[in-house]
Amino acid sequence: MANPTHRHSRSRRDKRRAHWKGVLPQLVSCPDCKELRLPHRICSNCGDYNGKKVLEITSKEK
Repeated sequence: MANPTHRHSRSRRDKRRAHWKGVLPQLVSCPDCKELRLPHRICSNCGDYNGKKVLEITSKEK
């Protein structure tokens, strides 16, 4: 079996190895309750989306 004749650069090697690493989700603050949430999603704390109340959230009981 043949061996490689030219060495691969560090950037080429690292580009190949970088695919398995996860990416942290970007979080934005809700304009209504200031809680962190994913962009373009309903806020799980207050149920607000795009300035409108979309989901009625009931308080959690202990």
